[in-house]
Amino acid sequence: MDAAAKVKVVNQYVEAFEKADINIIKAIYADNAVVEDPVGSEAHHGIDAIVAFYEGAFKMGAKLSLNETPRCAGNAVAFSFTVKVGDMTIEPIDVFRFDADGKIASMKAFWGPENVTQ
Repeated sequence: MDAAAKVKVVNQYVEAFEKADINIIKAIYADNAVVEDPVGSEAHHGIDAIVAFYEGAFKMGAKLSLNETPRCAGNAVAFSFTVKVGDMTIEPIDVFRFDADGKIASMKAFWGPENVTQ
């Protein structure tokens, strides 16, 4: 999977939030993927748990915008972005690791209280 394909998935991820489109999430994640958001919290295992997690974010009206160009290495991409939910702003860095089919096998979101403003 080349860098352009990885960045395309990142852009689809942002688009999923813009449109609140759970079908995009279903399309970019592997069925057996794991989401840990934030790192250190209980992980969401499998597409059903991941869909439920994102449906909750969509219902809250979360919107994303990239802060800079995603960084690609090996089978992964890391990217910095801003999440807006009402008056709250979160500044995470996410890392997607891809499987052989180009689907997200794992997502880790790095952020903590120091990355949240209201």
